[in-house]
Amino acid sequence: MWNVLLSFSGLVALIQLVFLPFFPESPPYLLLQKGNKAGCLKAMKQLWGEGNYQTELDDMMKEKAVTKGTKIMSVLEVLKEPSVYPQLSIMLLLLLGLQLCGLSATANLHESIIPYVSLGVALSEFISVIFCSSIIDRFGRRILLWGGFLLMALILVLLEISLLL
Repeated sequence: MWNVLLSFSGLVALIQLVFLPFFPESPPYLLLQKGNKAGCLKAMKQLWGEGNYQTELDDMMKEKAVTKGTKIMSVLEVLKEPSVYPQLSIMLLLLLGLQLCGLSATANLHESIIPYVSLGVALSEFISVIFCSSIIDRFGRRILLWGGFLLMALILVLLEISLLL
């Protein structure tokens, strides 16, 4: 019944894909990244209801003023920055924990190819972390979420169909 359990994550992705268009963009993203004050106010009203959000707007504008002179770093520049080493080491430990959990051994694979499968999974996770972190500012979170959920749902549907055939 592992294929049913695997399909469950596809169902969750499909539900998220259906409901994602009804949620607004993040108000700080709209104001700070896009410069859309009207869209920011509209998103605040949709998320928090009617009210006066001038203090929140002022706080976001102060944040924008503080970060205005800040240079946006590339992925390689972030990897060279010593102040982010603790966060990177935690992320690395999580990835290593996933590799050592025994998922490849429970997939009914031949023992001789399990190290290669583990290495392939680790490399694909590493590449996806680098790729996603470098494109998230360019496309925005909403489009990446839509694409990710759609791709996940599509792949899991194809996997389920191939298992049934």
